[in-house]
Amino acid sequence: MATEIRVPTLGESVTEATIAQWFKKPGDAINVDEPIVELETDKVTVEVPAPVSGTLQEILVKEGDTVEVGALLGQISEGAGGAKTAPAAKAEAAPAASAKSAETVDVVVPSAGESVTEAEVGEWMVKVGDMVKADDILVELETDKAAQEIPAPAAGKIVEIAVKTGTTVHPGELLCRIAAGEGAAAATAAPAKAPSAAKGDGGMPPAPSAAKMMAESGISAAQVEGTGKRGQVLKGDVMAAISGGATQQTSAPAPAVTVRAPSAPSDEVREERVRMTKLRQTIARRLKDAQNTAAMLTTYNEVDMGPVMELRKQYKDLFEKKHNVKLGFMGFFTKAVCHALKEIPAVNAEIDGTDIIYKNYCHVGVAVGTDKGLVVPVVRDADQMSIAEIEKKIAEFGRKARDGKLGLDEMQGGTFTISNGGVYGSLMSSPILNAPQSGILGMHKIQERPMVVNGQIVARPMMYLALSYDHRIVDGKEAVTFLVRVKESLEDIQRLVLDL
Repeated sequence: MATEIRVPTLGESVTEATIAQWFKKPGDAINVDEPIVELETDKVTVEVPAPVSGTLQEILVKEGDTVEVGALLGQISEGAGGAKTAPAAKAEAAPAASAKSAETVDVVVPSAGESVTEAEVGEWMVKVGDMVKADDILVELETDKAAQEIPAPAAGKIVEIAVKTGTTVHPGELLCRIAAGEGAAAATAAPAKAPSAAKGDGGMPPAPSAAKMMAESGISAAQVEGTGKRGQVLKGDVMAAISGGATQQTSAPAPAVTVRAPSAPSDEVREERVRMTKLRQTIARRLKDAQNTAAMLTTYNEVDMGPVMELRKQYKDLFEKKHNVKLGFMGFFTKAVCHALKEIPAVNAEIDGTDIIYKNYCHVGVAVGTDKGLVVPVVRDADQMSIAEIEKKIAEFGRKARDGKLGLDEMQGGTFTISNGGVYGSLMSSPILNAPQSGILGMHKIQERPMVVNGQIVARPMMYLALSYDHRIVDGKEAVTFLVRVKESLEDIQRLVLDL
């Protein structure tokens, strides 16, 4: 009697999944509730357990295939599967040592989202022969939207690395193979080998530029405190260590290096060539496409930040105590933008061929700078949220961006973007549109300037605002009116409270 294995219900809004990995192959004995296959959706990863004990009779879909909820994945022949061991013919054909580690686990490129069809292989954290534990990070993949760490699905020994750093791969392609069994026991008993002797405390090897500078300076990774992701040593860390007094090691002689000594240092020696990440390539392409496609224009204004600053000063402690999040400026700006978008809907629209799509909702993107590049997570339905809810969501995005944990679904679907260059000290700039959106607001540094108020010259905390817009869909009058509405909401903060 055969029992069907089908895709389970994965959630109210999830209709399909990708086959990430089969844990069993046809002919394998399985026990009831033992994981058989791993499915990946755009929100979660799900293991499908065996509904009965028996033998896996048939696999109907391959790893990397996309299937709908309820689709047939395979079949189990019911019987004494749990007690069944490997077939005798296989046991005789392999030596005893091989029988312990006969199972080889393929690590493949996971599906990264509906709009992501390829990724670039980043730095490998392991090499062939290394022992790894389950969930140890093997390699980092870079897509055009984010970086994704690939963990080991099982403990064992790395027996093959199928692709090199810099290779472009697609979902379902083989990355490496792990021999489980004998290697699993060894990996559990002892930590995995470091792929390099110069790793930071967090297990990440130094960045190439940092490794080169350490070699030239004669200092070790132990003398440098890494500030990168998971303790990775960056070039700036090495420079800081050198300026802080780190000296060349004397415990062992430095390896002999043949160095040409020209009379004057050549430019080539002082240059550094690094591979552009997939994310950086995409940022460059999208920004240039926006310039080439949209009739982009920028209008400027300035806002007196005094009322907002006074409100923050008065209520920031009470606000943080009640909502467990700090009261920043982004909540006020996001609410002010939502008010203005409702009045000037063209700034919240986009062009699709010869059509204009007006969005009757406000999904506001908030630009966040990371060591990998610029990402823009989206606060969905910001117009329906309170300032406290907006601040919590932005704080959550900030933490995820720093840790590289932002999901692709969290960076899609924005209708308008806010970019805050003021956190870096920018006094004025012209932001570039985040296509296909028609508007982006640039915030800048708050600086006291002499202003005339009621006939008197007084120092006021002023901020320049910049609205870049697509002149194909937004007229100058609409753009100026939009920016004036943002200014009025912030200078008369009661307008936000009273929804005026």
